[in-house]
Amino acid sequence: MFLTISTTGTSGRPATDLGFLLHKHPDKAQQFSTSHGTAHVFYPEAGEERCTAALLLEVDPVALIRRGKGKGRGGAPDSALAQYVNDRPYAASSLLAVAIGSVFSSAVKGQCTARPELTGERRPLRIEVPALPARGGAELVERLFAPMGWAVTAEPVALDERFPEWGDSRYVSLVLEGESTLRDALRQLYVLLPVLDDAKHYWVAPDEVEKLLRFGEGWLEGHPEQRLITNRYLARRWGLTRDALERLALARLAEADDTEAEQLDNAVDEQADTEDKPVPLAVQRREAILGALRAAKAARVLDLGCGQGQLVGELLKDQRFTEIVGLDVSMRALKEASRRLRLDRMTERQLARLQLLQGSLAYTDRRLTGYEAAVLSEVIEHVDPPRLPALEYAVFGAARPATVVVTTPNVEYNVRWETLPAGRVRHADHRFEWTREEFRAWARTVGERHGYDTEFMPVGPDDPEVGPPTQMAVFCKRDRNEPPKSEPPKHETPKEVKAA
Repeated sequence: MFLTISTTGTSGRPATDLGFLLHKHPDKAQQFSTSHGTAHVFYPEAGEERCTAALLLEVDPVALIRRGKGKGRGGAPDSALAQYVNDRPYAASSLLAVAIGSVFSSAVKGQCTARPELTGERRPLRIEVPALPARGGAELVERLFAPMGWAVTAEPVALDERFPEWGDSRYVSLVLEGESTLRDALRQLYVLLPVLDDAKHYWVAPDEVEKLLRFGEGWLEGHPEQRLITNRYLARRWGLTRDALERLALARLAEADDTEAEQLDNAVDEQADTEDKPVPLAVQRREAILGALRAAKAARVLDLGCGQGQLVGELLKDQRFTEIVGLDVSMRALKEASRRLRLDRMTERQLARLQLLQGSLAYTDRRLTGYEAAVLSEVIEHVDPPRLPALEYAVFGAARPATVVVTTPNVEYNVRWETLPAGRVRHADHRFEWTREEFRAWARTVGERHGYDTEFMPVGPDDPEVGPPTQMAVFCKRDRNEPPKSEPPKHETPKEVKAA
């Protein structure tokens, strides 16, 4: 197996900076033992203008079979001959992905002790994999790599050049060109090489979900082939695939909500008279939520799906909210929230009021119990409808705050957005957008099931024909001492989320 990574010098920086990022000196050829052979790292060229690092993986097919205990591709037993005569020593696969993660571990983590400023820089890269198995052909290779900004050249390899009538093999010669951080490029290769091969040389355990989410952070959440990538990477184990897809969907909430708010606010501003500019909808939404929380006399509040912390910031300004918890599934969103809220400059008194937690609303979480109020602001529309019962139970059945505030778009109002094409939802990540009747039916059902009274309020201008742009429901628990009456959803029992 063979892989090369090339870069050129830019802005006065020599191309040999690649050596710092890979933690491999260009003047040395190095070798590393792996569980299935030996990996060699060397530099065919290393100059200020251009530098190329090569990874050559020599696979011992006998060791591969012995360590695999007689199991072949995908875990199914092969014939005795096929176990020893196959493409494993030559074609890029999960073996090469594991070697990348091991040999270039510091680069994959985005660490560079000698030159830390280099890790976040995008640089021109050319990556070549001369023999890549592609179950799906060159077209699938393009669909997987192009959305990340790569210029993809995937040339099919002839089955036998002496007999062109035999056609092409399932292998391609791959070249990727574009600008990227080295960390992101290596992480994409780590995930997509075994996806294209559609097999792994090791058993896929539940910890592979965490690995996929870690290596896919920043690009897999919005990838158009997300389902295919997840399914193949996790060896078509449906339970693991479903878990990963749910968490990826929730990870998009933070970025999606901010983008949606900006789009809608800009649309309102464009339609308004510049002399009488309305208050942005996002601001009106936060004011409505704060009003409901104050009316409920809540002091300890959960912001579930807090994203980048806009509502958390408003809560911190009001001293009546003595304890504030922001929960989000995306660690990247929580880091951005920490930056926006300036946690590093916050006083100890302010810090004592605030917690930012990583967690998923698809599961119950003991950390969320005992609070007086919870907010789900523009969250439910990002959840696949079959997963709504799990979210419902986690919030209303398990956490059971005295007050729950839920906001969501009113799809009827979409006709008033001149910039929104007919029939389109407000954001591409929305799984649905409800009418007023649909939202009220869902809210009343949830309230009856879990012992809450429900009140509905408009947010934004209440159009006499289509209603307000945002609809809000406030759930108030009838008996604060009443234990939960409901059971977890039958299709899946929520489980506790471990503390981040």
